[in-house]
Amino acid sequence: MPTYSYRCTECDTAFDIQQAFTEDSLTVCPTCGGALRKLFSAVGVSFSGSGFYRNDSRATTSSSTPSTPAPAAAPAAAAPAAPSTPAAS
Repeated sequence: MPTYSYRCTECDTAFDIQQAFTEDSLTVCPTCGGALRKLFSAVGVSFSGSGFYRNDSRATTSSSTPSTPAPAAAPAAAAPAAPSTPAAS
C-alpha cells in the first residue's frame, strides 16, 4: 500500500499514513479537526536494464548498430542532355 503525506491547513500538523488506492483521501485533521491538504513530493524512479540511455552498456556492441560505417549512396545517373539547336543567324 502506498504512503501518503498530509498537513493540516490550520495547525500545521503533518503526518504520513498508508492507504489503499481505493480509499478516499483524508479531509479532517485528527488533532484539531481542521482541513487537511495532501502533500506531493518527487518520486524516485530508477530505470534499470538496457535500452534507456545511449551510454547503457557501452562495453558491449549491439547487433542493431553496424560496426562499420554505411557506404555512401551512389550518385544518381545524370539525365540525358537536351538536343542542341543550331543558333539562328
